[in-house]
Amino acid sequence: MSYSQFGTSEIKWKSAVRIIRSLFPPIDLFEDIADPADWPLLISAEQKTNPRLMETIGNIEMVPPERRVGGSGASYLMAPFTHCSIDRPSRFSDGRFGVLYVARHYETALFETIHHHALFMSATRQPAGWTSQFRELVLDVDASLVDLRKGRPSSAQFLNSDSYLAPQKLGSDIRAGGADGIVYPSLRHETGECAVLFFPDLASNVTQGRHLDYHWNGTSVDFVRDATSGEVFQLVGA
Repeated sequence: MSYSQFGTSEIKWKSAVRIIRSLFPPIDLFEDIADPADWPLLISAEQKTNPRLMETIGNIEMVPPERRVGGSGASYLMAPFTHCSIDRPSRFSDGRFGVLYVARHYETALFETIHHHALFMSATRQPAGWTSQFRELVLDVDASLVDLRKGRPSSAQFLNSDSYLAPQKLGSDIRAGGADGIVYPSLRHETGECAVLFFPDLASNVTQGRHLDYHWNGTSVDFVRDATSGEVFQLVGA
């Protein structure tokens, strides 16, 4: 099935949201003011005194030189691409190439991450309690994306909540065809929209928002705490 049937849309989201685990620190090289074109030389020099440097940076060759970004906040755009792995597949990638998932609004990002966090907590049989600190990233998206939002019946197979086989094949085909990524309806937030970006330069102006904690009750995530303000919110239906 050709993805051309879905068409593309120009997506310009201001203050889109991505939520990640706080254990992932900024990467100095990507945050530096140096031109990304100079990174290979800097890496070569640094490796002489820091042999573990590449563990932090990841595989920079996964990002074409012309698509690399640097400066404040760039770690959060580059890292998903340089640290991709077949051990961490996702809906639109089997892990052989990196992707950046973004939600249009905070609530959608929250429900998406809660879903995946709950799967992990259940699979590893974690005890109840406050778990895993997260951080909110606010960023802008400017990209031409294959559009699965329009409700065509043929898009349903790529939005199955359980199987990733079809969407992973679609993501691979779209990326190989030169498209920027995909915009699609959230499967975890009824009115939400998400995007998967295939290159880091499709997002910009990254700033850090709230710090968040999730409460696991042994079955589901039932509370979210805004660690910045101290407020605690109950998830309705949790």
